[in-house]
Amino acid sequence: MTETDNIVAETAERIFADLADAQTINNDKQGAWKAPLWQALADSGLPLSWVPEECDGSGTSMAEGFSVLSVAGRAGVSVPLAETMLAGWLLAQGRIKSPEGTMTVAPANTRDRLTLNADDTISGRVRGIPFAKEAKHIAVIAGGSIALVDASACKIDAGLSLAGDHSDTVNFDKVKPVAIAKAPAGIDEQALLLMGSLARSLQIAGALESMLSISVQYSGERVAFEKKISKFQAVQHNLARLAGETSAALAAASSAADAFSHGADIDDALFLEAAAAKIRCSEAAEKGAAIAHQVHGAIGFTQEHILHRYTLRALAWRDDFGSESYWAVELGKLVAKRGADELWPLVASR
Repeated sequence: MTETDNIVAETAERIFADLADAQTINNDKQGAWKAPLWQALADSGLPLSWVPEECDGSGTSMAEGFSVLSVAGRAGVSVPLAETMLAGWLLAQGRIKSPEGTMTVAPANTRDRLTLNADDTISGRVRGIPFAKEAKHIAVIAGGSIALVDASACKIDAGLSLAGDHSDTVNFDKVKPVAIAKAPAGIDEQALLLMGSLARSLQIAGALESMLSISVQYSGERVAFEKKISKFQAVQHNLARLAGETSAALAAASSAADAFSHGADIDDALFLEAAAAKIRCSEAAEKGAAIAHQVHGAIGFTQEHILHRYTLRALAWRDDFGSESYWAVELGKLVAKRGADELWPLVASR
């Protein structure tokens, strides 16, 4: 991470520390914390990190944006920061200016596609769109074009993810975009899925960091049979396993982020990095959440405890932009297509 990356990440950390305290949010049943947090994020330019200045964005680097996603994962908050960043990135590929306010992207499901009609309207039904109900605009890729759509022009059926965040179905019925442009070569539905998967991998890795920190702190405070539970070998073993899963997720996500930060086009090498990261981080989310709750015992399952804020989101993020099963199959197809002799050179290319 460069010095500039550190500055951007530190800015995000300060905002989340000041306005997204885990216990405060847990106790706020009305969601009054969201508006001040989003305003602070917007004022700092973080939601439009990947948008160049000529498109009304912050013009930060790809690496700086990835560092923001890692911080957001550690915070585990229910705001569409990652989604707005992805939307800004997609719009920037078509040189479309990003509007103010929250955004999301579509499609976000591997089985869904949108149709671009002859009159440049958009039709189709896409599921599992994160924060569609809260977004003001939706960045869309359809028929080889990138479009900015006013969310109010679509019919949105509300849904919830495992974490209780909006994961909605959006119906486009010949919706007229606010702006539309031809997508450049290499930018299609799969490119969006890969970027979304990498974003989720970084968020999962960040959430695992928080799970580990919370679990270590709790084990050092909780007393059973007249000694701290951190002194028990079984608990130490579980914490070591959680640390291992966290490290593996961080390594996979960071490697993919570094590859995308320095790669010009999404080729087989970048595909391998992003797909492998999503697979490994998803596996770590499943194992890590189970270990963290085991360390905490029954108290970790209560609504009042902050642990579920991270575990449920990490588990929910596994399914966004392609599940680990989907990417495992796609990765297998890539390896089979290239042939056995090309596997090691591809893996070792970085």
